Amino acid sequence: MKKLRILWPWAKVERGQGFFVPCLDPDPIRIEGLNKALEVRILNPQARVGIKDGLIGIMFYRKP
Repeated sequence: MKKLRILWPWAKVERGQGFFVPCLDPDPIRIEGLNKALEVRILNPQARVGIKDGLIGIMFYRKP
């Protein structure tokens, strides 16, 4: 299985903003995304599985 290379924009995300990552298997991507947020020292990152524009994926965001 190929591992996808995702460029995590956590450094650019301000409070109240977020970004969507489309994926078929959301659990490993959610864990990796939250770990990357902690590496950039973002406290309390949030992740929700959902559908956007017909694609299943995860919405990562920071609470305001």
